[in-house]
Amino acid sequence: MSKIVIKEQDLNGRKLRLETGKWAKAADAAVTASWGETVVLATVTQKPLTEDIGYFPLSIEYVEKYYAGGRITSQKFIKRESRPNDESILAGRAIDRSIRPLFPKDFNYEVQIIINVLSYDGVNDPALLGFIATSAALSISSLPFLGPISATRYGLSENKEVINPTLSEMESLDLELLVASTAEKIVMIEAKGKQIPDEKVIEGIKTSHKESQSIVSLINDFTKEAGKEKFEYTPLVLNVDTDLLKGVKQEVKEKIEEALFSPGAVWHEATGDIIKQGLIQKYTDQLTPVQISGIFDKVAKEIMNKLVLEKGERVDGRKMDEVRPINIEIGVLPRAHGSAVFERGTTQVLSITTLGPISDSQTLEGMTGESTKRFMHHYNMGINPFSTGEPKRVSGPNRRDIGHGALVEKSLVGVLPSVEEFPYAVRTVSEVLAANASTSMASLCASTLSLLDSGVNLKSPVAGIALGLLSNEERFQVITDMQAVEDFYGEMDFKIAGTINGITGIQMDTKLTGLTFEIIEEAVKQGQKAREGILKKMDEALPGPAAISEYAPKIKVTHIEPENIGALIGPGGKNINAIIARTGAQVDIEDDGTVMVSGLEEASIQDAILEIDGMFKKVQVGEVYEGKVVKIAPFGAFVNILPGRDGLVHVSQMASYRVEKPEDIVSEGQKVKVRVVEVTSEGKIGLSMVFGERNENREQKGERRNFGRERRNNSRR
Repeated sequence: MSKIVIKEQDLNGRKLRLETGKWAKAADAAVTASWGETVVLATVTQKPLTEDIGYFPLSIEYVEKYYAGGRITSQKFIKRESRPNDESILAGRAIDRSIRPLFPKDFNYEVQIIINVLSYDGVNDPALLGFIATSAALSISSLPFLGPISATRYGLSENKEVINPTLSEMESLDLELLVASTAEKIVMIEAKGKQIPDEKVIEGIKTSHKESQSIVSLINDFTKEAGKEKFEYTPLVLNVDTDLLKGVKQEVKEKIEEALFSPGAVWHEATGDIIKQGLIQKYTDQLTPVQISGIFDKVAKEIMNKLVLEKGERVDGRKMDEVRPINIEIGVLPRAHGSAVFERGTTQVLSITTLGPISDSQTLEGMTGESTKRFMHHYNMGINPFSTGEPKRVSGPNRRDIGHGALVEKSLVGVLPSVEEFPYAVRTVSEVLAANASTSMASLCASTLSLLDSGVNLKSPVAGIALGLLSNEERFQVITDMQAVEDFYGEMDFKIAGTINGITGIQMDTKLTGLTFEIIEEAVKQGQKAREGILKKMDEALPGPAAISEYAPKIKVTHIEPENIGALIGPGGKNINAIIARTGAQVDIEDDGTVMVSGLEEASIQDAILEIDGMFKKVQVGEVYEGKVVKIAPFGAFVNILPGRDGLVHVSQMASYRVEKPEDIVSEGQKVKVRVVEVTSEGKIGLSMVFGERNENREQKGERRNFGRERRNNSRR
């Protein structure tokens, strides 16, 4: 029987508990972690590869279960979990980026980590708990994992620090940081901010590292009692004959330098793979693909290090903090609501913005319930294989596409105008046309310009840049706007987005076992300089929002009392659907009584606004309307004066003389001018077609009272 090991500690006033030996005993390692009443199960399984596939196959699956939140999906036909939603993919991707550099690159085992969210209390973040459970499971497993790590969420709310905020607290943060740390260094950073000064973000990163150390210690204690004996790992390249290794390294060096430095040569994302495949075929009987890949990467890194650290040069001759030439085009698609092309060096992105009514907002569903988001950014590179000069099978968006799209989205959402200022749903799509590193930050710049071109009044334009790193035991060099080769054979990908005022987004990962604060501070410093220069170029191309496109829907806003929302909608949507059918406009209602009316034609919007306002207008005695006779009764005629509002013209109020029958004066469908003479406490409206002194005298003699009695008698019938 497995030994059950439990470790606990306080984490922000709620108990954090790690347990192993009770569940999922067939796995190499399994940890059940709970924080408050949120519970996750992290399992680690592994098996040797039957064939060399050329890379370390690590997969992370973060799985949310509807039952964890006590929910059954609202989908009508599918009641079980299917593909993971974007939030689950992003959580798994963040964990992957944190732990992958802590494994040997040529580890020849398939490793799978599954994090199942089993219970969700609506307070404690299951994604953060998943980080901790994964780190604990890997630490006690038999795998050569250089952990443990821990993760901390850090928030700023009105300049007050919030450590590991509850889920409700996260909704109102000005800065949200997720930092994964080892005992000494930082391995991963994600940030979302509302133009936060760079120095405050650095302070938050340092605080996050400090706060993580108690959990790192907890996992170390947990591992001492529950840890398995680790695999003995030997780098595969050490098993290569010395003379063969020397010859292959020289050949690799020549091929890399030819691809890098020959006149007219351009290093694409596929260049390294093409060289590797040629070597794999040549040495198929002597070396495995993993060994070839390891030799290639080692030589490429040596070349890059020598060039950058020893010679102080870059492949394309730029300075270390220099951004490639920028070219911008605005309004390139005639029927799009907004469009822009942003080109930086040989990276090129086309972004298109589409505006729609608020009802076009995306509905999100998961174990947390349903929610909506008004701004959507979608990034397309996986389905554009031409961007890297390669023919590939075209499929749906991959995890990288989803991750890059989310980074741009969170970097922009904080500068969007409010719904009251700009009552539109907004979707921006970034099509990567050419890729040579940092396509996500090019997408951010292109999206900003596309949004401005569509008429979105951003609080401030946003730009971004990716920074790389080359280092040895003695020194390091941060490089601005890295190219593909500097990305592939460098040691850091630090994407930083922001405005002239501060940071709005960060995504950092590394191939090292972590980064020092000195490196991070230098990256933030160079990133600030670069984005300010890019923002200047963007401002020259488009200094402010353009007019809204003639092809975009027009939207006007009116307001009703919240208690009247039900009346506007009507039973089964009868009233609102009738307005939509009559006018051709779309009508959206918020809980506070805000009504947004949209359409392509100004006239249809105005008609709908008049109907809505008319439904709830307070009719006053003495007001004059031109209405239509909708029904004739023996005692008078009913006249429609406002949408859904009819009043009665008693036969005695149809003319200055005695009228025997209403049909003598009016007919159904006839337009008549009427004056309000009575509004009862029940809201019933009395009208008169008689104007002038004769009418006033008749009212004074009591005929108005007779009209009221007739109307009440009729209502009783």
